[in-house]
Amino acid sequence: MRILLTNDDGAGAHGLAVLKEIALSLTDDVWSVAPEMNQSGASHALTLQVPLRYREVGERSFAVRGTPADCVIMGIKHVLKDHPPDLVLSGVNHGSNLAEDVTYSGTIAGAMEGTLLGIRSIAMSLTMGFDPEGRHNWATARELGPVLVKRLLATQWQPGVLMNVNYPDLPPGEVKGIAITTQGRRDQGGLHIEERRDTWGDPYFWVGFERRRADPPEGSDLWAIMMGKVSVTPLSMNMTHHLTRDEIAADFTANPALGRRGGSAT
Repeated sequence: MRILLTNDDGAGAHGLAVLKEIALSLTDDVWSVAPEMNQSGASHALTLQVPLRYREVGERSFAVRGTPADCVIMGIKHVLKDHPPDLVLSGVNHGSNLAEDVTYSGTIAGAMEGTLLGIRSIAMSLTMGFDPEGRHNWATARELGPVLVKRLLATQWQPGVLMNVNYPDLPPGEVKGIAITTQGRRDQGGLHIEERRDTWGDPYFWVGFERRRADPPEGSDLWAIMMGKVSVTPLSMNMTHHLTRDEIAADFTANPALGRRGGSAT
């Protein structure tokens, strides 16, 4: 099995080293193509207006001056073009990718791009900031990751589906199990803009998030992490909301004229 690794924290990130350990426990055919600089929050952006540049930073390891999606394209269509990977692993992200995070996350986007190119793909993230002693529990991803990847690969996935894995902020022995979850939704009331001044007195701004204690519904990714479980959420590249589509289609079928409902086109 050939595995392509990527991330959004950058080619030198500790989480990528952890991901490589996970991959090497499964096969010795492991390649890494990751961003040269941190691309957290880049989502599924592509670099289209400037050329992509990449350099070798280690054995079978490359850094791309671009986004996670760029990296996966470079990995599959250039670096490994003669023998594409069987699996794309993206992460392990320095922090969770839960709920609406999936729409911003470069980690998720790396797995999305692999999925679009026909490769089974898994995104992995480690929840941080809740450990009472301030530890980063990388051992949890390192120890549980290989077994989890094997179990996921043993199942059947529909085309256009990727797996979003989030590990709780707990040591391996304290993890309460695995939950197959749905994408949750946070309270966005804590989103704010913080204004500061530079040394010239000119304003600049930081986007800030106030993490609030929530009561997420059972079965969601937020609930699983709150319960100390590993969350595995299958995500679809087809974002059609079928119930709304059916409702709108029925309305337009019953009232085919353009303009206001029941009125004539103007």
